[in-house]
Amino acid sequence: MYNRLITHFTSNNIFTNSQFGFRKKSSTDKTAYTLINNILLVLNNKRIVGGIFFDLEKAFDCVNHDNLLAKMEYYGIRGVMYMLIKSYLENRHQRVNIFYIHKCAKNT
Repeated sequence: MYNRLITHFTSNNIFTNSQFGFRKKSSTDKTAYTLINNILLVLNNKRIVGGIFFDLEKAFDCVNHDNLLAKMEYYGIRGVMYMLIKSYLENRHQRVNIFYIHKCAKNT
């Protein structure tokens, strides 16, 4: 699935230049270099620079599945691939079980 999606996105130029994740010849090093280079260009022109950073570690958990499927269709993901991902996303539930074990020390 991954290879087919990446091939589709690459051959149809769907990735933007600012997309670093999930691309060949791209890494966090390139992301950091690009960020630092852009900051230095602005500072060298005596302009003000600011930044807002987000931790997107669990970002996929917050994605609206209907919106994701609509975007996939928009970008040409159809047929079997679309139906496979749709079946994976539909009727999903999440549950957390917390078990607490309390050990008492016996006074002897």
